Amino acid sequence: MGDAQTILVIFLSTALAVFLVLAIILVVFLIDIAQRAKRIAASAEKATERAEAAAATFAKAAMPVTLAKAGFSIIKKFIKK
Repeated sequence: MGDAQTILVIFLSTALAVFLVLAIILVVFLIDIAQRAKRIAASAEKATERAEAAAATFAKAAMPVTLAKAGFSIIKKFIKK
């Protein structure tokens, strides 16, 4: 092999090694980001479930109030006549 070919092989193998190390570092960062996103999604899901439970509680509490208002309005109509 000539000198130029040897230099080219050394240069390309070094570049390949550098890119391989960079790719490994990138994969580690991407795995970390994916785990963080998974934790954030789980937190958001818990918050959504809590909000749904609160909304259901308010709906249950509002139902008797609505029925009472409807009943009072009906009673008022009969009392006025």
